[in-house]
Amino acid sequence: MKNPPRTIDVLIAGAGPTGTTLAIDLVRRGLDVRIIDQAPHSFEGSRAKGIQPRTLEVFGDLGALDDVLAASSDYPRLGIHLGPVVAPWRMFRNRERTTDVPYPNTRLMPQFRTDRVLHDRLEQLGVRVEYGRELVEFEQDSTSVTATVATDDGAEEITARYLVGADGGSSAVRKHLDLGFLGETDEQDRVLIVDAVTTGLSRDRWHIWPGVKGRFVGACPLPHTDLFQWMIRLSPDEEPPEGEEAITQRIRAHTRNRHIELRDIQWRSVFRPNIRMVEAYGRGRVFLAGDAAHVHTPAGAQGLNTGIQDAYNLGWKLGQVLAGADARLLDSYEAERLPIAAGVLGLSTQKYEGIAKLDPASMRRGKDEQQLSLTYYGGPLAPSGTDSTTTLHVGDRAPDTELLGTDGTKARLFDTYRGPHFTAVATGPDAAVASEELRWPAAGAPLRRVVVDADAKADHVLTDPERDFRRVYGLEGDTLLLIRPDGYVAHIATRDFLGSTQAAAHAMTPEAAG
Repeated sequence: MKNPPRTIDVLIAGAGPTGTTLAIDLVRRGLDVRIIDQAPHSFEGSRAKGIQPRTLEVFGDLGALDDVLAASSDYPRLGIHLGPVVAPWRMFRNRERTTDVPYPNTRLMPQFRTDRVLHDRLEQLGVRVEYGRELVEFEQDSTSVTATVATDDGAEEITARYLVGADGGSSAVRKHLDLGFLGETDEQDRVLIVDAVTTGLSRDRWHIWPGVKGRFVGACPLPHTDLFQWMIRLSPDEEPPEGEEAITQRIRAHTRNRHIELRDIQWRSVFRPNIRMVEAYGRGRVFLAGDAAHVHTPAGAQGLNTGIQDAYNLGWKLGQVLAGADARLLDSYEAERLPIAAGVLGLSTQKYEGIAKLDPASMRRGKDEQQLSLTYYGGPLAPSGTDSTTTLHVGDRAPDTELLGTDGTKARLFDTYRGPHFTAVATGPDAAVASEELRWPAAGAPLRRVVVDADAKADHVLTDPERDFRRVYGLEGDTLLLIRPDGYVAHIATRDFLGSTQAAAHAMTPEAAG
């Protein structure tokens, strides 16, 4: 008798940055994961090319940061062409690294290279993307999801305890769930995007040629390549040009620069600014992430980064529930991420509308776009009214800071956070004792204990001679912090250290800790 197929933990549909980030996070937790994509091979276009500081921190945790930094660059200055005059404009003010923000600047990196780096990292963990596999349909019950997948060799059934659709704006998973995709698509507003080798244009600027009625042409040099990403905003009734000669002539007509020439087109796409949001982030055992849940204008480099944050939020929660935590923990995924996505959607739309008007505020990028100040405060895992510090609430991003180890060497707090665990950070003797006594279940994400300026048993014993930790974290006395696996503050205790922290952990762990 033939053995029934195994039930895997998670099936991910879509192998772009969102789906692959989720796969990396789940696999490093020891979960059985498959990731499929209907395309025959990895994505070849530059499309989403901005990597925000918070995403760099995520990549650092997932073990992909060094490759991302090597394959990317800082953003070039804008060069706004106004007739014979080129006006320089800095989209980003380059910031110096600080102890709390180690990667302060947005990086420029074509999406095809982001995909490659993430796929390489996933393969290092022993999992490969399965291309040429299209999710056709699925059914779910109280314990699992069974998906039918079309392949060149016929249909395959895959049974998983959970399914995640990270399959883009035209998501088959979302459509099968019959979830509304609320918003609008302006069919008259189209942008032709072309990746091509270009001559006759300097590579030290992101060139923009404004035009009448908001029509513009832009050319961004892609780092470590001979390519530019061209963006041509088309007129309502204009037929998009095809081929090197036709596209070159269209660009010359707008820029009045006869020296520009395109060749070796690598990728071409006509983009319509969708502004849409799903009505719910999932149903039952099926979830949505990234463009499957929200689509943005390209302004502000928000879409790819928001999708990666979706995956990073969902990954640890799936891991905990699969290890035995209350399934209601997964309800917090939508509760935390949907308001964030809605806010980002408004930001990118505002930026896009302003670009056509040459509004300087729309071309400048700052703290909002970097996604460092996004918070889950007030959500189901970060209720208001709990203890706080002078700089942090529960639900806020836990900053980095520099401390010293017992041997006097420098130690970064992010290094103690790196990995699929929770982290308890205690400063002061009473908080350190509570950290040592904190009970933690054997199943699910482990707990790493860090003590600062105290004598207690811990995984890391650190000192804060420059008081940088106290300053950045806003500490005024003994404090016990519980940090989630995704680097957000789960709990702050300035009194009742053990009892309140134990209660906060209970909602996120597989069993009552004790």
